[in-house]
Amino acid sequence: MNTSLVLALIWMVLANLRAMFPSKDNLWRFAYGMIAVGLPILAYVWWENGVWIALVFLLAAMWVMRWPVIYLGRWVRKHLAKPKG
Repeated sequence: MNTSLVLALIWMVLANLRAMFPSKDNLWRFAYGMIAVGLPILAYVWWENGVWIALVFLLAAMWVMRWPVIYLGRWVRKHLAKPKG
């Protein structure tokens, strides 16, 4: 197992462990930090292992960090919707 996959697995374990504990801000600050750390790890996984393994990591990360993805989807739909009237 190469370094990028080890880092990706550590990221997944940390994200899952932190999600188990309650937080006053509903884990948003933690989510922003994990996204900021996860994107370079995703690029590193892509560079070392190729697009398919990176896609698997991306889907797993989106599963763990689903609320930021849901809110991003809502924001994009809101801004791409045609104005009524």
